[in-house]
Amino acid sequence: MAALQRFLAILLADLRERTRSARFWVILVGMILAISQCFPPVDAHYLIVALQGGERGYYSSAWVGMVVAMLFNTLFSLGGFYLVRGTLVRDIDTRVWQLLVATPMTRGGYLLAKWASHMVIFGIIVAVGLGVALVAQWIRAEDRSIDVLELVKPVLLLNLPGLAITSMLAIWFDLLPWLRRTAGNVLFFIVWIAITSVSVAQLDNPDSRVVRDGWVSDPNGMIMVGRDFHRVREQQTGAPQAFGYTVGHAGIKKAPVRFEWKSWPVRAMDVFGRGLWLLFALAGVLAAAPWLDWAAARGAGSAKARSLAGARLRWLDRLLDRFARGRVGILAVAELKSALRRRRVWWWLAALVAFGLQAFGNGMAMQTGMLLAWVLPLDILARSVLQEKEYGTGGLVFAAPDILRRLLAARFAVGFALLLVLTLPGVLRLLATAPIAALAAIAVSASIVSWGLCLGALCRHARPFELVLIVAAYLGLQGVPLFDLEIRPQLTMFWHALALLPAWLALAWAWPRLARH
Repeated sequence: MAALQRFLAILLADLRERTRSARFWVILVGMILAISQCFPPVDAHYLIVALQGGERGYYSSAWVGMVVAMLFNTLFSLGGFYLVRGTLVRDIDTRVWQLLVATPMTRGGYLLAKWASHMVIFGIIVAVGLGVALVAQWIRAEDRSIDVLELVKPVLLLNLPGLAITSMLAIWFDLLPWLRRTAGNVLFFIVWIAITSVSVAQLDNPDSRVVRDGWVSDPNGMIMVGRDFHRVREQQTGAPQAFGYTVGHAGIKKAPVRFEWKSWPVRAMDVFGRGLWLLFALAGVLAAAPWLDWAAARGAGSAKARSLAGARLRWLDRLLDRFARGRVGILAVAELKSALRRRRVWWWLAALVAFGLQAFGNGMAMQTGMLLAWVLPLDILARSVLQEKEYGTGGLVFAAPDILRRLLAARFAVGFALLLVLTLPGVLRLLATAPIAALAAIAVSASIVSWGLCLGALCRHARPFELVLIVAAYLGLQGVPLFDLEIRPQLTMFWHALALLPAWLALAWAWPRLARH
């Protein structure tokens, strides 16, 4: 009973801390708005979940529950990680762990309480999403019979194991010192892309025995859903059907074919397979317990974490001191030195790779090198406006006269100069062949720095901008013209230059308020 009380105390304390944050409510409202658009009328030109032939089920409880589960699989399996991670880091960095370790609480119980608090947060958002889906089912009036079991079945079978894995990874990424900040955020996005890509590749191979007959599934259950869609439709039509489905189907010119989906017939072996993913998540959490003391000793307050490489890169002094002129210049040079001295060897090697791609690669390779250069200083861009908040130095720094304007100008100058240097080979090549594209690249750099400052000040957290830039860079690699410098550089320059205005207007409002807090 005492162990249960300690478990519940940690769980409730975490829930209070999370639900008081603006981040939780922003994501909750965002998910409500997203789900409310997931059930378009028959004459709409888009579908959220559609079979390969553009078919969808009537809006029954079973179908709206499936749509919600699919949306959470695609959006929340990624965004949920960034929502819940950080509580373990907070306990370590604030030395709360030193108090907790003096109690009879076990390491495994502590981590399970953290994992459970992640899952409860997920559960609150999922429950609200299902409520929105029920309202949509009633409004669309295609099938108003309510079946709570069929409504929640997709969420339990698909989202519960998938979100359990996400919660387990959030524990491990908080535990390992080198994954606690920006590097971990970037790595998780890569892991998420890899998991999703493997699932999609298996869906594209329907003749595989694992896909057709096996009980093995991916963490989000995409293979199982595709198999059951195919099986049910073949039974309903008595004819061969295309295998697979899409999440997000636009450009529909005629009303979709609708079919009955009053229940989701799930095999017992599939339930067993999904349960194994849940057990894997629990085992992963408990496997972290022996590492907890080691991780806590490497928090931000430890001597090892405080030891920065101030004696290294002395050539920076000779290179940058000549620019330390005026009140803004002195601040900018000091911040740039501090940022660059904290860079590890891999960062400098990645910068050399970006330089090589820009200098010697073809058009696509050069674009990739510039994208790498824009993402490489992500932690500097996302956290520069938050330094006083993170290090607790606001009371000292903001006491200086006219410091808000000078500090903001210095931090924009640091970020902009850093991006210009990292993209210099590409900009020089573009100046020789396509000057408009070179100007577009400079506009992109200014826009990225401005929005890093803006989102940091507005959200008072680095994670939103990190996620935005990572996703934007990935979409750029997939051909989305967010950073297009080849086909229509004029349009790229126009939109990124235009984006500077709202960024700086929002920053002018948010920066003084951040400084006061």
